[in-house]
Amino acid sequence: MTATLAQAAVAILVTADPVAKARLSRETAAAWRAGTIQEIGAAAPPDRPGRPERPPLLPPNQVKKRKIGPGVAGRIALLHALAHIELNAIDLAWDIVARFCRHGLPRGFFDDWVIVGDDEARHFLLLSDRLAELGAAYGDLPAHDGLWEASQTTAHDLLARLAVVPLVLEARGLDVTPAMIGKLLAAEDPKSAAALQIIHDDEITHVATGRRWFEHLAQAHGLDPVPTYHALVRRYFRGLLKPPFNKPSRDKAGFKAAYYEPLAVEK
Repeated sequence: MTATLAQAAVAILVTADPVAKARLSRETAAAWRAGTIQEIGAAAPPDRPGRPERPPLLPPNQVKKRKIGPGVAGRIALLHALAHIELNAIDLAWDIVARFCRHGLPRGFFDDWVIVGDDEARHFLLLSDRLAELGAAYGDLPAHDGLWEASQTTAHDLLARLAVVPLVLEARGLDVTPAMIGKLLAAEDPKSAAALQIIHDDEITHVATGRRWFEHLAQAHGLDPVPTYHALVRRYFRGLLKPPFNKPSRDKAGFKAAYYEPLAVEK
């Protein structure tokens, strides 16, 4: 096992095989919890994470929209798209560990993002296993690279990273997942629906983690969190936030409507 947490994070980031990446993420999290890895250390993350040859990565507007119909193809497309999101989420969690390891952050910050990295890996493996049960595999369908673009535009600014990744992108997952669960249940696929419910419930804690550290760091810099969030999202996120919002799940994360509702109606 790698000597420091930052070095381990980089090892995860450069791993190209998706299942190997997810398993290394889980192993690293277990080693951190057990004390096998003790030092945060320092290491330079790659500009782009390791990726397999498949799936091909296309511009977002060239990836077909997924619709759940009577057959299995729509469900496979949905689960494949979600697996791609979770794979990117593994890298986003470990990138924040490695990229901001020199910022003098408290150990609790790294504890929290190790948990997120572990969860995202568990989600990817859950979806990968479900795809296999449906006769498919991650890599069978095209995907897009939009999620990693968010990391590149916020690589220089931790507050911007927290504003855009957990507090826009992951929060959006809270909004759309319940409808996906409903469609899977209507398609008589309770096993896939149960997997998405697990992911949704874990993502509440991830949004809470992002919100908690965003507020901590904003206040440490003498900034009011809500207007700071508005300014950063307007600068680093393309487009408006899309209602309807899943207010009950956002509330569970402590993510107040004052953060996001104004951004749905003005830019």
